Amino acid sequence: MNQDGVDLETSLGYLLKEASSALRAAMEEVLRPLGMNVTRYSCLELLAQRPGLSNSELARGAFVTRQSMNVLLQALEREGYVTRPTEAPVGKVLPTRLTPRGRRSLEKATVAVRSVEVRMLAGMTETEQSDAFRSLRSMIHSLHESNDGT
Repeated sequence: MNQDGVDLETSLGYLLKEASSALRAAMEEVLRPLGMNVTRYSCLELLAQRPGLSNSELARGAFVTRQSMNVLLQALEREGYVTRPTEAPVGKVLPTRLTPRGRRSLEKATVAVRSVEVRMLAGMTETEQSDAFRSLRSMIHSLHESNDGT
């Protein structure tokens, strides 16, 4: 135990970060042969579930900066995976949508990512999985609530 800081052996936050890092590495490994990475996959998945999201909304959902998302969206548009109008229908927002090519690419990536999730949960019963989901949602809620000043 480190007397000057957090005991990494018993720190839930450290364990969550380690799990997050391991999950990301496993996802990158299965996405790489598809010419994709986690951020690209996240962007396409968000657009499939919520068509028309703005650059800012996509950046928040993929946990990247607006600038990084803008660069990614420009590349995805050039490569034919997404479309954006040349002019904003309202305000400055350019709503982004998947193209058929983007949907086909996402379908392959989703299968790969799902295989990682199945592998990650393989050692857990359905009850343990439900408990883990509930616990993680509670932690996220508590942290958001404390950030909102409530």
